[in-house]
Amino acid sequence: MKLNPKQITHLRGLAHSLSPVVMIADKGLTENVLKEINIALNSHELIKIKVAGDDRNVRKALYEAICEQTDAVAIHHIGKQLVIYRASDTIKEKNKVQIPKL
Repeated sequence: MKLNPKQITHLRGLAHSLSPVVMIADKGLTENVLKEINIALNSHELIKIKVAGDDRNVRKALYEAICEQTDAVAIHHIGKQLVIYRASDTIKEKNKVQIPKL
């Protein structure tokens, strides 16, 4: 999914009030963490993830890996907070997060 800058800005605004639903600790990006991220994305579409550790490069690599492995879109990365978005893959459900058109 490709989002334009206006849509990303809109999603960043929506994510501002969110609390992290997944936390990545010392063990890093395990299979169970990915499973929880997928569950959260299916439930909420727009989620915030908290990453432990002070190495910015490691957090950036985790961010890219999460987006690649979950087919999510990178919305925002600031400090130890990562924000990602993926539209619900259930056809029956209406999208929970409404994003503006072009």
